Amino acid sequence: MSRERLGADGKRKNKDNAATPRPGQGKRRAQRIREEVSASSRALRLQRGLMTDSRKAVVLLSGGMDSCACTAIARERHGASNIALLHAGYGQRTQERERRAFEGIADFYGVRERLVVQLDHFRAIGGSALTDKNISVPEHELGTPGAHGNAIPVTYVPFRNAHFLSVAVSWAEAIGAGAIYIGAVAEDSSGYPDCRPEYYRVFQELIRVGTRPETRIEIVTPVITLKKSEIIRRGIELGAPLHLTWSCYQNEDAACGACDSCLLRLRAFQEAGVPDPIPYRRAVSA
Repeated sequence: MSRERLGADGKRKNKDNAATPRPGQGKRRAQRIREEVSASSRALRLQRGLMTDSRKAVVLLSGGMDSCACTAIARERHGASNIALLHAGYGQRTQERERRAFEGIADFYGVRERLVVQLDHFRAIGGSALTDKNISVPEHELGTPGAHGNAIPVTYVPFRNAHFLSVAVSWAEAIGAGAIYIGAVAEDSSGYPDCRPEYYRVFQELIRVGTRPETRIEIVTPVITLKKSEIIRRGIELGAPLHLTWSCYQNEDAACGACDSCLLRLRAFQEAGVPDPIPYRRAVSA
Protein backbone atom coordinates (compact mmCIF):
# COMPACT_ATOMS: atom_id res chain seq x y z
CA MET A 1 0.00 0.00 0.00
CA SER A 2 1.29 3.42 -0.89
CA ARG A 3 1.79 5.89 1.93
CA GLU A 4 0.63 9.42 1.42
CA ARG A 5 1.66 12.72 2.97
CA LEU A 6 0.62 16.33 2.67
CA GLY A 7 2.88 18.61 0.66
CA ALA A 8 3.66 22.27 1.40
CA ASP A 9 0.72 23.20 -0.81
CA GLY A 10 -1.66 21.08 1.28
CA LYS A 11 -2.16 18.51 -1.47
CA ARG A 12 -1.63 14.82 -0.93
CA LYS A 13 1.59 13.42 -2.38
CA ASN A 14 2.64 9.84 -2.92
CA LYS A 15 5.73 9.14 -0.80
CA ASP A 16 6.94 6.51 -3.25
CA ASN A 17 7.22 9.22 -5.92
CA ALA A 18 8.39 12.06 -3.67
CA ALA A 19 12.06 11.65 -4.53
CA THR A 20 11.57 11.53 -8.28
CA PRO A 21 13.77 14.33 -9.69
CA ARG A 22 12.46 16.81 -12.18
CA PRO A 23 14.11 17.06 -15.63
CA GLY A 24 17.40 18.92 -15.31
CA GLN A 25 17.25 18.93 -11.52
CA GLY A 26 20.24 16.59 -11.23
CA LYS A 27 22.45 18.80 -13.40
CA ARG A 28 21.49 21.92 -11.47
CA ARG A 29 22.19 20.19 -8.17
CA ALA A 30 25.59 18.96 -9.41
CA GLN A 31 26.48 22.47 -10.57
CA ARG A 32 25.44 23.91 -7.20
CA ILE A 33 27.60 21.34 -5.40
CA ARG A 34 30.59 22.20 -7.63
CA GLU A 35 30.13 25.89 -6.88
CA GLU A 36 29.89 25.21 -3.13
CA VAL A 37 33.01 23.04 -3.22
CA SER A 38 34.87 25.70 -5.22
CA ALA A 39 33.84 28.40 -2.74
CA SER A 40 34.89 26.21 0.20
CA SER A 41 38.21 25.49 -1.47
CA ARG A 42 38.88 29.21 -2.01
CA ALA A 43 38.00 29.96 1.61
CA LEU A 44 40.34 27.20 2.82
CA ARG A 45 43.17 28.43 0.61
CA LEU A 46 42.69 31.95 1.96
CA GLN A 47 42.84 30.65 5.53
CA ARG A 48 46.05 28.73 4.80
CA GLY A 49 47.63 31.69 3.04
CA LEU A 50 47.87 29.75 -0.23
CA MET A 51 45.54 32.21 -1.94
CA THR A 52 45.62 35.89 -1.12
CA ASP A 53 42.80 37.35 -3.21
CA SER A 54 39.21 36.12 -3.41
CA ARG A 55 38.26 38.33 -6.38
CA LYS A 56 37.72 36.89 -9.84
CA ALA A 57 40.56 37.88 -12.16
CA VAL A 58 40.70 38.29 -15.92
CA VAL A 59 44.14 37.40 -17.29
CA LEU A 60 45.32 38.60 -20.70
CA LEU A 61 47.09 35.54 -22.09
CA SER A 62 48.82 36.00 -25.43
CA GLY A 63 50.52 32.62 -25.26
CA GLY A 64 53.95 34.15 -24.68
CA MET A 65 56.38 33.59 -21.85
CA ASP A 66 55.51 36.73 -19.84
CA SER A 67 51.75 36.22 -19.99
CA CYS A 68 52.17 32.55 -19.08
CA ALA A 69 54.10 33.48 -15.93
CA CYS A 70 51.49 36.17 -15.26
CA THR A 71 48.77 33.50 -15.47
CA ALA A 72 50.66 31.33 -12.98
CA ILE A 73 50.91 34.26 -10.57
CA ALA A 74 47.20 35.07 -10.91
CA ARG A 75 46.32 31.42 -10.36
CA GLU A 76 48.42 31.32 -7.20
CA ARG A 77 46.77 34.46 -5.81
CA HIS A 78 43.15 33.90 -6.89
CA GLY A 79 42.83 30.13 -7.29
CA ALA A 80 42.48 28.06 -10.45
CA SER A 81 38.68 28.27 -10.45
CA ASN A 82 38.69 32.03 -10.01
CA ILE A 83 40.54 33.17 -13.13
CA ALA A 84 39.19 33.84 -16.62
CA LEU A 85 41.53 33.86 -19.61
CA LEU A 86 41.34 36.39 -22.47
CA HIS A 87 43.17 36.07 -25.77
CA ALA A 88 43.21 38.60 -28.59
CA GLY A 89 44.27 37.93 -32.15
CA TYR A 90 45.08 41.07 -34.11
CA GLY A 91 46.24 39.91 -37.52
CA GLN A 92 49.82 39.33 -36.37
CA ARG A 93 52.17 37.09 -38.36
CA THR A 94 52.10 34.28 -35.78
CA GLN A 95 48.41 34.56 -34.91
CA GLU A 96 47.55 30.86 -35.32
CA ARG A 97 50.58 29.68 -33.34
CA GLU A 98 49.88 32.09 -30.49
CA ARG A 99 46.27 30.91 -30.37
CA ARG A 100 47.48 27.32 -30.02
CA ALA A 101 49.78 28.39 -27.20
CA PHE A 102 46.86 30.09 -25.46
CA GLU A 103 44.65 27.02 -25.71
CA GLY A 104 47.47 24.76 -24.52
CA ILE A 105 48.17 26.88 -21.44
CA ALA A 106 44.45 27.23 -20.66
CA ASP A 107 44.04 23.45 -20.93
CA PHE A 108 47.11 22.91 -18.74
CA TYR A 109 45.49 24.94 -15.96
CA GLY A 110 42.02 23.55 -16.60
CA VAL A 111 40.50 27.00 -17.04
CA ARG A 112 37.08 26.74 -18.64
CA GLU A 113 36.15 30.44 -18.64
CA ARG A 114 37.84 31.74 -21.79
CA LEU A 115 37.23 34.53 -24.27
CA VAL A 116 38.93 34.82 -27.66
CA VAL A 117 38.46 38.02 -29.64
CA GLN A 118 39.67 39.07 -33.08
CA LEU A 119 40.88 42.65 -33.57
CA ASP A 120 41.39 42.66 -37.33
CA HIS A 121 41.49 46.44 -37.58
CA PHE A 122 45.18 46.35 -36.62
CA ARG A 123 46.00 44.75 -39.95
CA ALA A 124 44.07 47.48 -41.77
CA ILE A 125 45.80 50.18 -39.70
CA GLY A 126 49.29 48.76 -40.35
CA GLY A 127 52.35 50.65 -39.19
CA SER A 128 53.96 47.61 -37.57
CA ALA A 129 56.14 44.79 -38.83
CA LEU A 130 53.91 42.37 -36.91
CA THR A 131 50.75 43.26 -38.85
CA ASP A 132 52.05 44.69 -42.14
CA LYS A 133 53.87 42.22 -44.38
CA ASN A 134 55.38 45.08 -46.34
CA ILE A 135 57.50 45.90 -43.26
CA SER A 136 60.24 43.37 -42.54
CA VAL A 137 60.78 41.99 -39.05
CA PRO A 138 64.32 43.05 -38.04
CA GLU A 139 66.78 40.27 -37.32
CA HIS A 140 69.79 40.43 -34.99
CA GLU A 141 69.07 44.09 -34.26
CA LEU A 142 68.10 43.99 -30.58
CA GLY A 143 68.65 47.40 -29.02
CA THR A 144 69.22 49.21 -32.31
CA PRO A 145 67.08 52.26 -33.24
CA GLY A 146 63.93 51.83 -35.30
CA ALA A 147 63.11 53.54 -38.58
CA HIS A 148 64.51 57.05 -39.05
CA GLY A 149 66.52 56.71 -35.83
CA ASN A 150 63.36 56.26 -33.76
CA ALA A 151 63.94 54.60 -30.38
CA ILE A 152 60.74 52.59 -30.79
CA PRO A 153 61.27 49.48 -32.97
CA VAL A 154 59.11 48.73 -36.02
CA THR A 155 57.60 45.72 -34.22
CA TYR A 156 55.64 48.12 -31.99
CA VAL A 157 51.90 47.86 -32.75
CA PRO A 158 50.46 51.38 -32.29
CA PHE A 159 48.60 51.66 -28.99
CA ARG A 160 47.82 47.92 -29.05
CA ASN A 161 47.63 47.31 -25.32
CA ALA A 162 44.90 49.92 -24.89
CA HIS A 163 42.69 47.86 -27.20
CA PHE A 164 43.48 44.69 -25.23
CA LEU A 165 42.73 46.40 -21.94
CA SER A 166 39.47 47.85 -23.23
CA VAL A 167 38.20 44.36 -24.07
CA ALA A 168 39.44 43.07 -20.72
CA VAL A 169 37.67 45.84 -18.79
CA SER A 170 34.41 45.26 -20.67
CA TRP A 171 34.56 41.52 -19.95
CA ALA A 172 35.65 42.02 -16.34
CA GLU A 173 32.76 44.37 -15.67
CA ALA A 174 30.30 41.98 -17.33
CA ILE A 175 31.38 38.93 -15.30
CA GLY A 176 32.05 40.76 -12.04
CA ALA A 177 35.84 40.40 -12.00
CA GLY A 178 37.81 42.70 -9.72
CA ALA A 179 41.26 42.42 -11.29
CA ILE A 180 42.87 42.36 -14.74
CA TYR A 181 46.33 40.82 -15.09
CA ILE A 182 48.61 41.75 -17.98
CA GLY A 183 52.19 40.55 -18.47
CA ALA A 184 53.68 43.87 -19.56
CA VAL A 185 57.44 44.17 -19.07
CA ALA A 186 59.29 47.50 -18.96
CA GLU A 187 62.74 46.73 -17.57
CA ASP A 188 64.00 44.12 -20.02
CA SER A 189 62.07 44.54 -23.25
CA SER A 190 61.98 46.11 -26.71
CA GLY A 191 60.97 49.47 -25.24
CA TYR A 192 57.34 49.65 -26.30
CA PRO A 193 55.64 52.77 -24.85
CA ASP A 194 52.49 50.87 -23.88
CA CYS A 195 54.47 48.65 -21.52
CA ARG A 196 55.55 51.42 -19.12
CA PRO A 197 54.22 51.57 -15.52
CA GLU A 198 52.87 55.11 -16.00
CA TYR A 199 50.74 53.86 -18.91
CA TYR A 200 48.88 51.51 -16.59
CA ARG A 201 48.52 54.10 -13.85
CA VAL A 202 46.74 56.39 -16.31
CA PHE A 203 44.59 53.55 -17.66
CA GLN A 204 43.58 52.70 -14.10
CA GLU A 205 42.09 56.18 -13.78
CA LEU A 206 40.27 55.70 -17.10
CA ILE A 207 38.62 52.57 -15.70
CA ARG A 208 37.52 54.50 -12.62
CA VAL A 209 35.76 57.24 -14.59
CA GLY A 210 34.51 55.06 -17.45
CA THR A 211 32.71 52.22 -15.62
CA ARG A 212 29.72 51.93 -13.28
CA PRO A 213 30.12 53.77 -9.96
CA GLU A 214 30.10 50.47 -8.06
CA THR A 215 32.65 48.80 -10.36
CA ARG A 216 36.06 48.17 -8.83
CA ILE A 217 38.60 46.77 -11.29
CA GLU A 218 42.33 46.87 -10.61
CA ILE A 219 44.99 46.52 -13.31
CA VAL A 220 47.71 44.19 -12.02
CA THR A 221 51.14 44.12 -13.71
CA PRO A 222 53.07 41.57 -11.62
CA VAL A 223 56.13 41.25 -13.89
CA ILE A 224 56.50 44.81 -15.16
CA THR A 225 59.68 45.57 -13.16
CA LEU A 226 61.27 42.13 -13.55
CA LYS A 227 64.01 41.07 -15.93
CA LYS A 228 63.07 38.33 -18.36
CA SER A 229 65.33 35.87 -16.54
CA GLU A 230 63.52 36.66 -13.28
CA ILE A 231 60.20 36.02 -14.99
CA ILE A 232 61.47 32.61 -16.11
CA ARG A 233 62.64 31.73 -12.60
CA ARG A 234 59.31 32.85 -11.13
CA GLY A 235 57.43 30.82 -13.73
CA ILE A 236 59.49 27.72 -12.96
CA GLU A 237 58.87 28.19 -9.22
CA LEU A 238 55.14 28.18 -9.88
CA GLY A 239 55.25 25.26 -12.31
CA ALA A 240 54.23 27.39 -15.30
CA PRO A 241 54.16 25.46 -18.61
CA LEU A 242 56.84 27.51 -20.36
CA HIS A 243 57.27 24.69 -22.87
CA LEU A 244 53.84 25.57 -24.27
CA THR A 245 54.63 29.25 -24.86
CA TRP A 246 55.53 30.98 -28.13
CA SER A 247 57.52 34.19 -28.53
CA CYS A 248 58.76 34.33 -32.13
CA TYR A 249 57.50 37.29 -34.19
CA GLN A 250 57.66 35.65 -37.61
CA ASN A 251 57.65 31.81 -37.59
CA GLU A 252 54.96 29.36 -36.49
CA ASP A 253 56.71 25.99 -36.87
CA ALA A 254 60.09 26.61 -35.25
CA ALA A 255 61.22 29.92 -33.76
CA CYS A 256 63.55 31.99 -35.94
CA GLY A 257 66.03 32.79 -33.17
CA ALA A 258 66.79 36.15 -34.77
CA CYS A 259 63.90 38.57 -34.10
CA ASP A 260 63.89 40.81 -31.03
CA SER A 261 61.46 38.58 -29.18
CA CYS A 262 63.50 35.43 -29.79
CA LEU A 263 66.74 37.17 -28.81
CA LEU A 264 65.22 38.47 -25.56
CA ARG A 265 63.88 35.03 -24.77
CA LEU A 266 67.13 33.22 -25.54
CA ARG A 267 69.14 35.68 -23.45
CA ALA A 268 66.72 35.32 -20.57
CA PHE A 269 66.89 31.52 -20.51
CA GLN A 270 70.68 31.72 -20.67
CA GLU A 271 70.78 34.15 -17.74
CA ALA A 272 68.34 31.96 -15.80
CA GLY A 273 70.61 28.98 -16.35
CA VAL A 274 67.95 26.72 -17.86
CA PRO A 275 67.45 25.45 -21.42
CA ASP A 276 64.75 26.97 -23.60
CA PRO A 277 62.21 24.16 -24.22
CA ILE A 278 60.86 25.37 -27.60
CA PRO A 279 62.33 24.42 -31.03
CA TYR A 280 64.42 26.81 -33.16
CA ARG A 281 65.12 26.62 -36.89
CA ARG A 282 68.84 26.66 -36.40
CA ALA A 283 71.32 26.44 -33.58
CA VAL A 284 71.28 29.77 -31.80
CA SER A 285 72.91 31.44 -28.86
CA ALA A 286 71.80 34.51 -26.93
